[in-house]
Amino acid sequence: MTTMWKAAALTGALALAGCGAVKPDETVTETAVSVAVDTARAGAIREVIAATGLVTAPPGGELLVTAPEAARIAELPRAEGDRVKPGDLLVRFEIPSLTASAASSRAGIEQAQARVENARAASARVAGLFERGVAARKEVEDAQRELLDSQAALDQAQSASGAANALAGRLVVRARFAGVVARRWHNAGDLVEPGPSDPILRVIDPSHLEVTAAAPVGTLARIAAGAPARIIDPAGGDPIEATVITRPAAVEPGSVTASVRLRPVSSAALTAGMSVSVEILGAEHAGAILVPPAALVREGDSAVVVTVGPDGKAHRNTVEVGIVSPTAVEIQKGINAGDKVIIRGQNGLPDGAAVTIGS
Repeated sequence: MTTMWKAAALTGALALAGCGAVKPDETVTETAVSVAVDTARAGAIREVIAATGLVTAPPGGELLVTAPEAARIAELPRAEGDRVKPGDLLVRFEIPSLTASAASSRAGIEQAQARVENARAASARVAGLFERGVAARKEVEDAQRELLDSQAALDQAQSASGAANALAGRLVVRARFAGVVARRWHNAGDLVEPGPSDPILRVIDPSHLEVTAAAPVGTLARIAAGAPARIIDPAGGDPIEATVITRPAAVEPGSVTASVRLRPVSSAALTAGMSVSVEILGAEHAGAILVPPAALVREGDSAVVVTVGPDGKAHRNTVEVGIVSPTAVEIQKGINAGDKVIIRGQNGLPDGAAVTIGS
């Protein structure tokens, strides 16, 4: 047999032997693939729920000034950004009808009081005449009825005057707390309509700002009142520590997000109306199996972590994922602590491929 045929026979024999040794689900590679690995470890992990938020004033820390009825602004001394103290004048309205009504109410009370005094004197005089047998009983009853009617008229006049005075008292609006004018919509001399549809000023307390975050509805059950949170400083400074104040017990069907209120430790870097990013810390799992985020491969609805076995080959493991944070992923099922997981070079790597561990 020539040398060429001997080589061909040897190659054929090796091929036949190889066919009997390779399993259907194994992949034989001639060249080992270089990969980077890390070690799955046991440790604690805490969920981080990302959301967007809006800086707002707390309940009781905001005053929206509106007109009690159609009016003209007589005074409006504060500009946007001005600080105010309790009792400072914010706006004075001019409403002639209220002024006239208050004056009319005062005149009505004076008339009603005079009527009561006259009725009381008349009742006493008729009672004395009746005792001497000069006046008839009917005169006494009529005098007493007039006294009761005049007293009722006085009560009614005083009630009407109180309502008029209360309304007239709204001609002047003063600051209720120390704060800052966050928005001003009008100027002195403007005609304004009553109600919140035509506001005059908005005053807030900047020392007690809150953040209303739009958290995904699916995370709501994992957010608890009192949970720690972080507000990302838009200026690039250190995150601002915060606490969850409240979360809704229920949301409307079909809602994508739910409002969660946060209270920052400090509001010095925040202003009302500012949009911010927030991170709410959820539940903590102790003793979890953790891998770097780079080790996780998403394949449709499945998650895979590729490990390197003692045989120096790659092994694809379908895993169940728990909490995902920026620095670690919790693996609830599929691998064990101490396994070497591939963090670079695993994409497209078949099961059973030979690998070498690089840097």
